[in-house]
Amino acid sequence: MRNSTKLWILAGLSVISMVLYAFYGIQEGAFGYAFPKRLMKIAAMTLTGVAIAYSTVVFQTITHNRILTPSVMGLDSMYEVVQTFAFFFLGSTSVWIMNKYLNFGVSIVAMVLFALLLYRFLFRADKHPIYFLLLIGMVLGTLLGSFTTFLQVLIDPNEYLSLQSRLFASFSKVNGDLLWVALVIILVAIIYGVRIMRELDVMSLGRENAINLGVNYDRLVMNVLVLSSVLIATSTALVGPITFFGLIVANLSYQYLQTYKHSILVLGASLISIVALVGGQFLVEHLFGFNTTLSVIINFVGGVYFIYLLLKESRSAG
Repeated sequence: MRNSTKLWILAGLSVISMVLYAFYGIQEGAFGYAFPKRLMKIAAMTLTGVAIAYSTVVFQTITHNRILTPSVMGLDSMYEVVQTFAFFFLGSTSVWIMNKYLNFGVSIVAMVLFALLLYRFLFRADKHPIYFLLLIGMVLGTLLGSFTTFLQVLIDPNEYLSLQSRLFASFSKVNGDLLWVALVIILVAIIYGVRIMRELDVMSLGRENAINLGVNYDRLVMNVLVLSSVLIATSTALVGPITFFGLIVANLSYQYLQTYKHSILVLGASLISIVALVGGQFLVEHLFGFNTTLSVIINFVGGVYFIYLLLKESRSAG
């Protein structure tokens, strides 16, 4: 089957998922209220899916492996640190919490700075093996998680409940004003990202080959790191952390499409993301009756898939 046909199939599934979620189960007389709410959720899931898909695929291109993702390297944990720090030292009534734009902006800036410092140190000249990078990512994630847990134990119980609502991905409480801000940021990032698709194809050949073919490798790596960090930070600040989602959709795109072209891989991963998020949220609401959350399901499936990829990588290395 040609990749164009495969992409059309994914596009069809995406449309079906959106239509089902937008119209299914709306009671008579409630359409005017429910339909706009559902459209907002679909928009948030689409933006989140595209941002995570693009950032994961290009991040794996510059790190030359298919296991590392920005979230696995501790970027989601940094978001939790920022929110916990604000609640603990400033309180839930602080302007840093109450002002949604200020909180949104601070979260993005902190996560991008953390990512740049981490990636700049770890990935310079591709000198570290994958298991060292995984170890560093796990250690940082554990360290930041322990720090946030320590602060959360000391927080007032009422404020702790408010904090918890921010630390889990949720598409049920999407803020329409922040959605427009995220749309602008992600749109600008994706426009630049589309322009460097061919250079990313060359980068997948390796550092020396890319330089010999005229690619300014180090500069492009830094630009991609910034781009990936901004996309992940924006999606996380919008809906909350979804640690293993990028790992799932990127690797499914590689296996399903089997091509080196980033224009096809990114589009495929984005469509898979939309199907997974919109279709998954549809099942959570109408099949499970909100007894669980989509992020819990994704992290469980992603954790199992992550272990599978690690075992597969160790067998191939041996």
